[in-house]
Amino acid sequence: MSNPFFKKQGPFNILEVLKILKINHDNIMNKKQDIHDVKDLLSSSTNDITFFHSKKYKDVANKTKASYCITTNHLKNELPKNCVPLIVDNVLISVSLITARFYPEAVNDNFDDTVADITKTEFKEKVKFGKNVLVGKNVVLGTNCSIGHNTIIEKNVSIGDNCSIGSNTVIKNSLIGNNVKILDNCIIGKHGFGFFPDLIKNLRYPHIGIVKIEDNCEIGCGSTIDRGSMSNTVIGKNTFLDNQIHVAHNVKIGENGIIAGQVGIAGSSVLGKNVKIGGQAGISGHLKIGDNVQIAGGSGVIKDLPDNSKVMGYPAKNIRQFLKESK
Repeated sequence: MSNPFFKKQGPFNILEVLKILKINHDNIMNKKQDIHDVKDLLSSSTNDITFFHSKKYKDVANKTKASYCITTNHLKNELPKNCVPLIVDNVLISVSLITARFYPEAVNDNFDDTVADITKTEFKEKVKFGKNVLVGKNVVLGTNCSIGHNTIIEKNVSIGDNCSIGSNTVIKNSLIGNNVKILDNCIIGKHGFGFFPDLIKNLRYPHIGIVKIEDNCEIGCGSTIDRGSMSNTVIGKNTFLDNQIHVAHNVKIGENGIIAGQVGIAGSSVLGKNVKIGGQAGISGHLKIGDNVQIAGGSGVIKDLPDNSKVMGYPAKNIRQFLKESK
């Protein structure tokens, strides 16, 4: 599973899964089959259930190894023969219901009541720390680390060697590499902005992924990095984030990225290596940004960008074209 910290329930018989989805079981050949987990198309294996809600993912869908896939009638033919389509009206709401059954602890994001003052833990002689630092259970802290005042390292966090964590920061559900700097007032590993609007009550989507910050990164003051929903949120090696940046769930940022202040990256977008983004730019969700891309400040990216692109404006376009049209 994506998150080694959330306890998974199950397995569940396929008939129980169909009951939750309100689907008839007449076309199910093996009614005794157990479903072991819910995963994305790429990471699913036999006896897992996955989901497919957009043609954008058809190349991955036709290679999935999942036994069952929650999808729609017009997408079902994109699936391989080994994967039985489960037809629903709203794929994402259905996936939310199944995910909540497997991972009930991932729905809410309450504060960690296991934390203790660091002076009462095994870390009091190991790291340099300020006042009012709290640490939860199942936390690993490497050597030569420092933690600022009023910071909370909640349960289920691993921090490598030579890391500096600023003041007034909260970290949870995260794996952090070596030589990482996380500055003041950051929130790392909370659930993302994942819910589905309903006339009666908005349905919160469980986030079972984690945040992975690789070696030699720096996260600027006031930044928020959401943990993944079905996959992980990843900040690649040697990537530097300026102040007040928001990285949404499932975003992948490649190595050597440089991102200026107040940039927002929406959920499930993937950025390549050596990407540079100017201040106050915005990147829409589910996009693919290639290697060596440069995005000027204030730009709005609403479609995929190939390698070596240089763009500007809203909607973002080739910088030469933008400047020519702006004369």
